[in-house]
Amino acid sequence: LFTVVLNEPTDECLSPVVLACLGFLSPANRGALMTCSVVLWVLLGTPAGYVSARLYKTFGGEKWKTNVLLTALLCPGIVFADFFLMNLILWVEGSSAAIPFGTLVAILALWFGISVPLTFLGAYFGFKKAAIEQPVRTNQIPRQIPEQSFFTKPVPGIVMGGILPFGCIFIQLFFILNSIWSHQMYYMFGFLFLVFIILLITCSEATVLLCYFHLCAEDYHWWWRSFLTSGFTAVYLFIYSVHYFFSKLQIVGAASTFLYFGYTLIMVLIFFLFTGEALR
Repeated sequence: LFTVVLNEPTDECLSPVVLACLGFLSPANRGALMTCSVVLWVLLGTPAGYVSARLYKTFGGEKWKTNVLLTALLCPGIVFADFFLMNLILWVEGSSAAIPFGTLVAILALWFGISVPLTFLGAYFGFKKAAIEQPVRTNQIPRQIPEQSFFTKPVPGIVMGGILPFGCIFIQLFFILNSIWSHQMYYMFGFLFLVFIILLITCSEATVLLCYFHLCAEDYHWWWRSFLTSGFTAVYLFIYSVHYFFSKLQIVGAASTFLYFGYTLIMVLIFFLFTGEALR
């Protein structure tokens, strides 16, 4: 499962920020960033399939068809299902913000007509490449893990790992949420790009440091812990979004509340995948 979430979240988050920073995307055109993100998501199927297939081959996986299908369908499927549910609520409410049915069909056509074939193409080239050689030799028989202290146990380390990366972004997060929900323009793309780079560095360093600590404690189960350590930043993002909802917004009605948290969950999911793989 780890291999199927690689590559697309980081590249899809980085590329629009770089284009906006260079002036290609105007903040006055609120649909430009979304259009750019959709186009990049479609075109980045090839590198996603390549990275997923090569990592899966490195781990000695045998269900390569399942791996490729999950790479192409899992994350986009969750996002599309959530988005469709939110759009269904807008249809029921008769809102002009609802996406027309023809646009949804077009998105599905882009997904299954371009993104999925490109993912299969990337996976084909990934499986043809040689597996990545590990820099160290591992024992065939796993040895017993000694009793761990409180700070080297999985849950405390994962919870602590997300604090520092979130501290780098929470100020910019306030302005971003204002631009989304309070109809304010966001122009600070250069500063956002700088914060983006700082976030990448902080996630990587925090993950390496905490992994080093529990490897020194002879706990060799590092793989998922390394992903969840920086990925836990998304949990703090969700908590901050809940705080922002109750302290800054005056949203009333069940439908509006459901829409806010539905779209927030999409943002949290993408951010979780992005920060979890930041070490790559």
